[in-house]
Amino acid sequence: MGGFLELLNESHDPSLETDVAKEMGELSALIDRMEADYFLSGEYDHLGAILSIHPGAGGTEAQDWAAMLLRMYLRWAETRGFKTELVDQMPGEEAGIKSATVMLEARYAFGLLKPERGVHRLVRISPFDSNKRRHTSFASVDVIPRIDDDIKVDIRDEDLRIDTFRASGAGGQLVNKTSSAVRITHIPTGIVVQCQNERSQHQNKATALGVLRARLFEVARQEQEDKLNKLRGEHKKIEWGSQIRSYVFQPYQQVKDLRTGLEIHDVSAVMDGAIDPFITAFLRQTASGGTPAG
Repeated sequence: MGGFLELLNESHDPSLETDVAKEMGELSALIDRMEADYFLSGEYDHLGAILSIHPGAGGTEAQDWAAMLLRMYLRWAETRGFKTELVDQMPGEEAGIKSATVMLEARYAFGLLKPERGVHRLVRISPFDSNKRRHTSFASVDVIPRIDDDIKVDIRDEDLRIDTFRASGAGGQLVNKTSSAVRITHIPTGIVVQCQNERSQHQNKATALGVLRARLFEVARQEQEDKLNKLRGEHKKIEWGSQIRSYVFQPYQQVKDLRTGLEIHDVSAVMDGAIDPFITAFLRQTASGGTPAG
């Protein structure tokens, strides 16, 4: 390898240097993916995932940030060849989204995405501010395992309230003339799920029930984990809303994970889905018994 780099330095061929840099970048990305896969040994890591994104306070700014994160995760899934399904998306009034839920049908999708749970912070010059002032926006990301059909979750019909409505597209425009979208409320827990992905009402109901099953399973799993922690005498705080990563567009460019300390300055690449280094760093730190910073 050293001899090859020496030969490259002597060649002074800009096109060759560009090609090598590209190939080395692709090799580095492949190594990150392979290393991340190596650390996936959790009980549910092999399952698919259900990813949800919600903007924080801030109106259009936060809603636009949530849409940017949605695109980032969809591009990440695309680079890995993961099948995705946008089961629900509520558009913002001016731009962005008020919420979005994505199903990822891929082995180990949950194990790879679980490090992404938490609050993501954006600092940039707002494109919606005529005075070009710098704004800070927040959005939360939640990831739960997409459970297999053989995992039993008890859902009683009498505990459900099912409403139908017309699916809406960007800007509030109706994308169909029938009430095909479905909203299901689980009365005992107050959990609400909905699906409006332009298919039939029957299909939307089935998809929404699948998301509900996964969320009820996650609630039960978390309750069991809390009980075990108490029995062990541990007092760990489950910080679902804790800030995990900061994305700075101006006055400098940097994406920093506050738990591992990893910094990447190619913001465009990260927003285009290159998040494997962050995932790998977190999984590596967790596997080694380290305590995430921040």
